[in-house]
Amino acid sequence: MNAEKLSKRLETVASFVPTGAIIADIGSDHAYLPCYLINKKIAKKAIAGEVVKGPFESAVRQVREAGLMHKISVRLADGLDAIDESDKVDTITIAGMGGPLIVSILDKKPAVLQNVTRLILQPNIHAKVIRQWGLDNGWAILDEVILEEDEKIYEVIVLQRGEMTLTEEEILLGKYLLNEKSETFIKKWTKEVENWKRVLESIEQAESSSSIIAKRGELLHLIALVEGIIENEKA
Repeated sequence: MNAEKLSKRLETVASFVPTGAIIADIGSDHAYLPCYLINKKIAKKAIAGEVVKGPFESAVRQVREAGLMHKISVRLADGLDAIDESDKVDTITIAGMGGPLIVSILDKKPAVLQNVTRLILQPNIHAKVIRQWGLDNGWAILDEVILEEDEKIYEVIVLQRGEMTLTEEEILLGKYLLNEKSETFIKKWTKEVENWKRVLESIEQAESSSSIIAKRGELLHLIALVEGIIENEKA
């Protein structure tokens, strides 16, 4: 992967960036995504934010080598601290982190989001936390994608300003992904149910306590909920 040829995962993230956007890529690593978006004339300006010194230096080097220092500002900062109001950022991308970490980044600096109209988020795990956050904070799901790359399954969630309602199933599985029920979706949730069953087996051996009883009930509920959906699809 490089600034000319992104991974399938980052290419999917890039596909949701509006033409003419001023973008902040938080946790930008090598700044491949901002470089790609500027080179393809999708984004007008970009910020590459990185909290770790090594990746920050890699991003600076990448942007300099690409001759894009006038278009991309690389900043060593924690999360949304990389963004200043004067930047007029309208689109934020955060990719390659867990859902809870992404949400904690968004929650730390809510004022930064005031002028932002689109969030493109790619959680590695716990995508449901992002859907719940959107529900609680006035963001609606514009689109969702599930994809597999290098034997790993990823979800991309695109949020825009607005209200939405989601059922328990839609928070967990994704409203749009539920409608499509792709092969990748079925594969992901079949594996998840198998994992839950393994955990259930292990706790059945444990000494009973209020927390064990609660966990057992939660797992049984999740297994029944997801199995009902994937079994209907297989049938």
